[in-house]
Order: sequence, then C-alpha cells, then structure tokens
Amino acid sequence: MTKPFLVLGIESSCDDTSAAVLGDGTRLLSNIVSSQEALHAPFGGVVPELASRQHIRNIGPVVSEALQVAGINLSDLDLVAVTRGPGLIGSLLVGLNYAKALAYALRIPLVGVNHLEGHFHSPFLEYPTIEYPLLCLIVSGGHSSLYHSLQAGHYRLLAGTRDDAAGESFDKVAKMLGLPYPGGPVIDRLAREYAGAGIPFNLPKISDGSLDFSFSGLKTAALQAMQREGIAPVGKTGEISEPVRALVKGFQAAVIRQLLHRVESFARQLAPRSVIMGGGVSCNSELRRQSRELMAELGIACYFPSPPLTTDNAAMIAYTGYKLHRLGRTTPLDANADTNLALGEEFS
Repeated sequence: MTKPFLVLGIESSCDDTSAAVLGDGTRLLSNIVSSQEALHAPFGGVVPELASRQHIRNIGPVVSEALQVAGINLSDLDLVAVTRGPGLIGSLLVGLNYAKALAYALRIPLVGVNHLEGHFHSPFLEYPTIEYPLLCLIVSGGHSSLYHSLQAGHYRLLAGTRDDAAGESFDKVAKMLGLPYPGGPVIDRLAREYAGAGIPFNLPKISDGSLDFSFSGLKTAALQAMQREGIAPVGKTGEISEPVRALVKGFQAAVIRQLLHRVESFARQLAPRSVIMGGGVSCNSELRRQSRELMAELGIACYFPSPPLTTDNAAMIAYTGYKLHRLGRTTPLDANADTNLALGEEFS
C-alpha cells in the first residue's frame, strides 16, 4: 500500500492554538483546537500579549495530540503548513517559528498559508466539488471580506472591512450589554429565542458610495438605542431582560442585512455558480438560514463549513498548504510573519 502524503497544519493567528493532520489532501486524520476563551473572557476581547504567551504553552502539546490522534509520528510527515498572516504578530510568530523548526529538523518542505485563504478553502474540506466561478464571504472577529474567484488560486476583493468587522461588532455590543464573551454565539442564541421583531436599525451607508462593510456605526446605534430605551446591561444575576433580547435580535438582523445586501448585489451582477462562506460568524444560524433562502431564489449553490471548521482551525491550513504545495509553492525558512497579508499575495 502506498504511503499517504501527510501534511501537518498549524494555526495560531489569534487566540486559538490548532494543529491538524491531513492525508493526501482529502482525509482529515485529526484537528485539535485549544481555545483561550476562558483566558480572555474577563477582558471582553483578546489581549495580544496573553494570547501569544498561551500559544507558547499550548503549541507543543497540541501538535503532539494531533499526531497521536492521527496515529502517526513526526517522521511520517511530508509537509508542514502554517499560518503566516494576517493576525496578531506575537501569536503568528509562535506558530510560524515552531513550524519552521519542525520543517528544518525533519528536512521537509514548509508552506506559509494566508489565514484568509484557509477560511476560503474551509468549505472544500467537506464539499470538494464546489464549482467556480464563485463568491466567498469571509466573516469573523477580524475580517468581513467578499471575494470573487474565477478559478482555484484566483481572488479579487469586492468588498472589505472599513472599520469594525462583523464578529468584532457582535463582541463589542455583547460587552456593552453585559453578555458573556465571545458575543457572537450568545447573540445568535438570544435572537433565535426571542419571538418579537427586535429593535429596528437602519442599514449603514458609506459616504463615498463604496460597498465595503462598516459595522462601527451600527455599534454606535446600539449604544444610542440602549440610552434611548433605557436598556440596562445584564447584572450579576445573569437575568436577561426582554429589552436586551429585543436589541440583540434587531442588531443581529442589521448585521446580516448588510452582509447579504453585498452578497446579493454582486451575485446578481457576476452570476457565480456557487456562494461559499467561512469564518466564525458564518456559523450564525440566522445568517445560514437567510443565505440559503436567498441563494435558492437566485438559483446559486450555497455552501458552509460545519461549525468546527468555521472558527480558526488547522485543518483549513493543512488543506490550503497541500493545494499550494501541489502547485509547486514552498516558503523559505527565513520567511517572517505578516500581520497585514492580503489574500492572493505570494509568500515566497
């Protein structure tokens, strides 16, 4: 039996330390994620210095667990793929330097992966026959970006993050309301449980007419709604009032309305065969429901990764690294992290 081509993926761009093993680009043998949610929860957001220190503690045990679950040894690996950017510089350096050391010691190639390209490919892990051309919406705590792709490896940015990203706005509004961190899953649940229509919010407009995403104004509108309606944050008892539920439902509806307004506009203009979504916010149940309904109306196939593959994970990095390696791309061992790396930029 032919030995499978084994890729170790490493992801440490923000606050999750992850390692995964992928066989022959199709079989996910392990995908281990160590979350830092509890560490950052008291601050209502990620503290970069704490995140990088925790990555140092986590990286070795997480890689060891990924190898153990996959049933392989370090010597069995054929390639190391690692997130090189964008992200938090301290966090990126932990994963990148660990990966470079492994590749050097094992004398195997290294492929630096764009974190956004990983999210782009996350649906392909489960739906490898997704058809091009396509639109890809990447929505997370740090990114709200819409890309047009004519073929594999081709990316054209249609709309980017002008200020706060969608996930960031969820976290900030949740913090204002005294809700737990991370705010996205909490807001999704509360909105789903609330039977009313929710407090209405206007769709933000950018003065220059751009279709970029802007959620800072919505965050301000949520604060003004709290003041106008006399909505008090959740207290120590943890009891969530009806006004708080109404606000989060309206806020979530406004975020989704803005996201899908851009998707629909470009879908009608460019007529893609597929629409795919990735990133933590793509796990939002209402976004998924409305997206499927909209794409069914337009006659366009719509794909989402399963929930474990929406957040930062090494499976998508291993898959992307494998694809890049098949195209002949490798990354030199003196490569550095790039916090502002744009999707489509070369690494080597």
